Amino acid sequence: MQTVMKVFDAADKYSVRWEDVKEKGDDEVFGLLFPERAAAERSIVRPDYDMVHSELRRTGVTLKLLWEEYHAQCLKDGSAHVSYPTFSRGYSDYVTVRNVTNHLEHKPGQTMEVDWSGARMKLVNPETGEITMVYLFVAVLPYSQYTYAEATLDMKQDTWLRCHIHAYDFFGGVAPRCVCDNLKTGVISHPKQGEIVLNEAYEALARHYVTAILPTGVRKPKQKASVEGAVGKIATAIIAKLRDEVFTSLPDLNAAIGERLDAFNATPFQKREGSRKEVFELVERECLAPLPPTPYEICQWVYNRAVNIDFHVVWQTNRYSVPYTYVGKKLDLRITEQLVEVYDGGERVATHPRFPDFVRYKPHTCVEHMPPEFVRPRWDDARMRRWAADSGRTHRWSSSVCSVRSRSRNRHTTPSWPCSI
Repeated sequence: MQTVMKVFDAADKYSVRWEDVKEKGDDEVFGLLFPERAAAERSIVRPDYDMVHSELRRTGVTLKLLWEEYHAQCLKDGSAHVSYPTFSRGYSDYVTVRNVTNHLEHKPGQTMEVDWSGARMKLVNPETGEITMVYLFVAVLPYSQYTYAEATLDMKQDTWLRCHIHAYDFFGGVAPRCVCDNLKTGVISHPKQGEIVLNEAYEALARHYVTAILPTGVRKPKQKASVEGAVGKIATAIIAKLRDEVFTSLPDLNAAIGERLDAFNATPFQKREGSRKEVFELVERECLAPLPPTPYEICQWVYNRAVNIDFHVVWQTNRYSVPYTYVGKKLDLRITEQLVEVYDGGERVATHPRFPDFVRYKPHTCVEHMPPEFVRPRWDDARMRRWAADSGRTHRWSSSVCSVRSRSRNRHTTPSWPCSI
């Protein structure tokens, strides 16, 4: 109501009648009714939203930063400028009118979103016909929508971590943020207020790849909308198109998924220029951080494992040696697929090849871990000659050696030589 009254007051003040404005545009009418304000607005330097849209593609650039730079330049030139809310609304109108992608939502190379697909696939045992359901891991880079998918036999923690490693290898780089669900395989707690707590293995993977794990809010799938949308599209592009094919092994299934995934990423966008692969290759790949020199190695930590009197620690019934000076102490074990490493605090004191899971009650002993009195040199020809020379019995060497060897062969035992040699 106040605005209407101001218009009528201005019309009376400047003697503006309907016949004077009925065929004029809004800007002209505004100039007749409010000439001072119109003159002030004409002096305002309007933002170059084409430039703004282009700059927002670059890493770390925000709308607030661009407004600050625009504001500083106007002050330097002595020109009038628009406020930050007007600047933001102007860019929003620019995006709407031109139907272009708003780069405020996603920046290239900044985020990777991950999730499990709700839809599953299956493997068939060729001998029994038994069906095994498999799960589909999906990772997406939101800016380009470039997508990775992999079939797995379970959704356990090690599988979850391994899929992340494969996704980073597929993308050839690392985004500084990884957005996921509040899965028990990765997140211990996600309070509304306070610090998010990840499990130790997921946190170790994040440290290795120098990325921040950001779980979404509880029951808030829109916070990772890209991967949610990709999951639905993957269901059509991969699962539906492979529904009539029979797979008997996981490698065969993943090979078929890889072929369909390549075609999916190469398919042109409907409302955007190029394809997922083209946008990724041309823009997003170079924005990713480089991969670390070695991939993350999935491991399990076992703490406070006692060193037995035989200077061995036990893991899954098998025994692994440590230096005998650690007898009676408690050490930590780092278990990988290939190795068993023993740590005293942050210092590694022993490394052993890990016995396969089917091996039971076997020891792996390093000679250098034994006490000195346990170490006996091997009786070879050189040592026996030294023993004979030191004992002053060199003249009986040949007959003694032959006699000892003969007795050893007959008794299948090792000759008992003096231990002082």
